Amino acid sequence: MAFLDKIIGAATPPESDEHRLRVRAETRVETVPGDWLSLILDHHDAIEQAFEAVRIADDAHTRRAAQRRLAVLLTGHSIAEEAVLYPEMADSGHKSHAGVAYEEQSMAKVQLALLDKIEPMSQDYLDKLEHLRGAVTHHMFQEESNWFLDLKAQVPAERQALLAARYREEVERYIGSEHV
Repeated sequence: MAFLDKIIGAATPPESDEHRLRVRAETRVETVPGDWLSLILDHHDAIEQAFEAVRIADDAHTRRAAQRRLAVLLTGHSIAEEAVLYPEMADSGHKSHAGVAYEEQSMAKVQLALLDKIEPMSQDYLDKLEHLRGAVTHHMFQEESNWFLDLKAQVPAERQALLAARYREEVERYIGSEHV
C-alpha cells in the first residue's frame, strides 16, 4: 500500500455505516423533493452504489467499466458542488468548510485516476478503492451531518431555488439529465 494511501486512511476515520445512514435519514427529513439538498443526497446514494459495483465486479473488464461510471458520477457531482455550493458556503461564513471540501474532492479525483495504474483484480486495487471509498464517504458524512444543513438554514428561500437550478445545470453539463 502506498504511503499516501496510509495517510488517507489515517486521516479519514470511518463512521459506522449505521451512523452514516442515520445522519443521512435525518438530513433527508430537512429536504423538499427537487431541492438542492435532496439532489445531493440522491447523488450520495448513487456514488455509494457505484463504489459497490466496482468492488463486486468479478472480472477486469467489468471492474474497469464500473470504475469509469463511478468516475463520471463522482467527478460530475463534485464539479457541481464546487461550482455552486462551496462558493455559497464560503460566502455564508464557512470558508474553512469550503476549503476542506475543495481539497478533499481534489484528492479524491487524484486517487480515482491512480486506480487506472493498478491491476484491477489485484488486492492493491481493492485496497486503494477502499481507501478512496472511505475518504469519499467521510466527506459526504461531513456535508450531510452539518455543512449543508447549516447552509440550508442560512440561505434565504429565494436563493435556495437558484442553488437547486444551478446545481442541476452543472450536473447535466457533466453527467447528463438522467442523473438529476
